[in-house]
Amino acid sequence: MIDLPTTPPFKLEKTKALVTGAYGGIGLGCAVALAEAGAHVVVSGTNTEKLSEVVDAITAKGWSAESMVLDICNIDEASEVISANGPFNVLVNSAGIARHSKSIQTSESDFDKVMDVNIKGAYFVTQLVAKGLIEAKKPGSLINISSQMGHVGGVERAVYSASKHAMEGFTKSMAIEWGEHNIRVNTICPTFIVTPLTKSTFDNPKRRNWIEEKIKLGRLGEVEDIMGAVVFLASEASSMITGSSLMVDGGWTAD
Repeated sequence: MIDLPTTPPFKLEKTKALVTGAYGGIGLGCAVALAEAGAHVVVSGTNTEKLSEVVDAITAKGWSAESMVLDICNIDEASEVISANGPFNVLVNSAGIARHSKSIQTSESDFDKVMDVNIKGAYFVTQLVAKGLIEAKKPGSLINISSQMGHVGGVERAVYSASKHAMEGFTKSMAIEWGEHNIRVNTICPTFIVTPLTKSTFDNPKRRNWIEEKIKLGRLGEVEDIMGAVVFLASEASSMITGSSLMVDGGWTAD
């Protein structure tokens, strides 16, 4: 009789997951995917009304969720909130912003704002969640929502691309340091995803044609394309993956 291997579980029962930037788009999709897979999801942000709407919608499905007010740019406050509500087995750092312009026109204020959220905020939230896991002697999967622009450049994307390249770097370094604690750290790198925030980009026919030509699968990304990826990285199915980037880019970066 052949001794067959067993597929590791994708289910996330008894898992507590923190999702930042969960109001809509990719963050909301990640929160829904994790909750559907069995995790207790803590959606975080600064808008209590929007957080309540998300929690109500998730729990109406019979899944488990709660909200947590968290300003990732206020590190002292974030430290207190995460310490008081953790430890979190899973983190999805989805909060992020963009200030697109030609690089020669970049303002200092736009540069600072993007770096404050996409780098400083994401870096320290990842650090704080890891601290809680290490103190509790628990394993974890920490997932940073990066971008294909963390691997390539793009027109009017210099600041955003710089922030995501930096995220790729600190993710790899943290993965190296925390491997001994069985804490995995990875990124998901989406291509252009259809969300309310990206509508103006896709309303420009010239820009939309350029995007669709670069995506080898010939279509724009959807939020649903990210949902399976986040469950995979959060679950035991990816237990040997750390310090890696999961490209969900339709082949954009393949050439």
